[in-house]
Amino acid sequence: MMPNHAEPTSSLAITFVLPVLNETAALRTTVETIVRLAEEHVAEILVVTADRTTTECLAVIEELRERWPKLVRVHRQQLPYLGGALREAFDLATGAHVMLMAADLETDPEAIPLFIEKMREGTWDIVSGSRWLAGGGFEGYGPVRRMLNWLFQRMFALWYGARLTDLTFAYRLYRREVLAEICWEELRHPFLLECLLKPLRLGARATEVPCRWRCRDEGESAGSYRLMLQYVPVALRVRLQRRTRLKSPKNGPAS
Repeated sequence: MMPNHAEPTSSLAITFVLPVLNETAALRTTVETIVRLAEEHVAEILVVTADRTTTECLAVIEELRERWPKLVRVHRQQLPYLGGALREAFDLATGAHVMLMAADLETDPEAIPLFIEKMREGTWDIVSGSRWLAGGGFEGYGPVRRMLNWLFQRMFALWYGARLTDLTFAYRLYRREVLAEICWEELRHPFLLECLLKPLRLGARATEVPCRWRCRDEGESAGSYRLMLQYVPVALRVRLQRRTRLKSPKNGPAS
């Protein structure tokens, strides 16, 4: 069972999670926008680095930490890959809410107030960004990739009986309680789907706000047709698992 839903509140305490590899100017813009648009709601900005994080990116992180020493917190991940970074961030988050977004501007930080406004209603456990709602959209998506994305969204929503239009867009605001003690399994990019589907199966209430996706200007985007196909077995496995296997105590995996 999910926790009881919170009452509407004027201020949220949010841990903004930013995994980074090679972002510089985009990371700086993302953090500046978070502070500008949501400073009263920021519990912390948790920047997660990896062994492959570039020297240039680390320099920007240090600059940001000097500018906002009380807000910017840095963690070097121990588990591998993107999923490992996010799993550790979920455990480390101190805010009552957790914002999952990108540091490369693929997730538009100007949309943050939409998430906060919706979460403040007190009705929802998850507010998820959707590229398919009116007002959302894609920049840099070819027609074939766009069609495949639409097909995947329809398929996943049908499997889960979810009234959601975009289950793979990793731009979400969670109540931290709904992430607690879930038995996570994925380490790579399919974790972005797992960390929505498992809370849904456990009864989390989710809604969407429109957001635009844009192709990143720095580095290489992780999105590909191969990654889309990797989501399918994850969606099937989570759908077929017993709910008792989805959630486990912190001291070990579900049996």
